[in-house]
Amino acid sequence: MKTAKKPSVRKDFLIPDALWEEIKPLLPKHVTHHPLGCHRKRVDDRRAMNAIFFVLKTGCQWNALNVTGLCSSSSAHRRFQEWSEAGVFRKLWKQCLERYDELKGIDWRFCSMDGAMSKAPLAGEKRGPNPTDRAKQGIKRSLLTEGRGIPIGCVMAGANKNDFKITQETIKSIPIKRPPPTAEHPQGLCLDKGYDYDEVRALLKRFHFVPHIRSRGEEASAIKKNPRFKARRWVVERTHSWMNRFRDILTCWTKKPVNFTAQLHLACAYITLGQCGLLG
Repeated sequence: MKTAKKPSVRKDFLIPDALWEEIKPLLPKHVTHHPLGCHRKRVDDRRAMNAIFFVLKTGCQWNALNVTGLCSSSSAHRRFQEWSEAGVFRKLWKQCLERYDELKGIDWRFCSMDGAMSKAPLAGEKRGPNPTDRAKQGIKRSLLTEGRGIPIGCVMAGANKNDFKITQETIKSIPIKRPPPTAEHPQGLCLDKGYDYDEVRALLKRFHFVPHIRSRGEEASAIKKNPRFKARRWVVERTHSWMNRFRDILTCWTKKPVNFTAQLHLACAYITLGQCGLLG
C-alpha cells in the first residue's frame, strides 16, 4: 500500500536562516505552568515561525497550515499572538535596522513618506471605507523610508484617513534612535501633493525635517527638463511594491490591529535584512 507523500513547501515561503538567527534571541523564554509538569510537547519555535512566515507570504488562512506539515494552525496562531504581544517583531525590525546601519549606513538625508491602501474585509476598528475602491472596507499603511528605500517607520490606519493626518504617528513609529540633523547634514522628507498643508510643514519643522513636497507630475517634468535630475520620492513607492509581495499585507484578513502591525514589522525586517545582502 502506497503511503501518502508529505506536502512540500517552497523554500522561499519559509523563514530564511539569517532572519531566524536575528529572531531567535528575541523570543521570550517559555515557562510551563502545569502543576504536575504534564503537558504535550511544545512545538519547536522554528517550526512555528516558519508557519507564521508562510501565512504572511501566501495570505492563506491559518487553518490551511494543517495540510502543509509545517505546524498546526492552533499552535502557530497562538505563538504568533504571544510573540506579537511581547513586541518580538518590532524588536526584530529595530535589530535589522541597526544591522543595516552598521553594514551600509542609513541615509537620513532624503527620507520619503507615502501611504498605500489594502482591502480589509475582516479588519477591526482600524478599517474604513476605501475612497478608491467603491467605499469597500480597507486599511492604509503609512510608510516612511530612508534614502535608499529601507522602511524606517510604518503604521496602519483606516483607508479613509488622509495621509497627512497620520504623518506624526508615522514619524513617531521609527524604532531606532534618529541622529540629530545639523546645518551641515540636514534631513529632508520627500512628500507628494497629498501632504501639501501648512499643518504638515509646521509638524516637520517641529521634528527638524526639511519638507520637499512635490505634485505627482512635477518630478517627471523635472527629469524631462534635466536628465541629471535625481527623483527621490519614488523609493517609498518601490518599498510599498516590495511589501505587496506579502499576500497577507496586500489583502488584510487579520482582525486585530496589533496582529497586522506585527505582520508589517516582520515584513519590514525581512526587507531590511534582504537589502543588507544577508538573505542570499
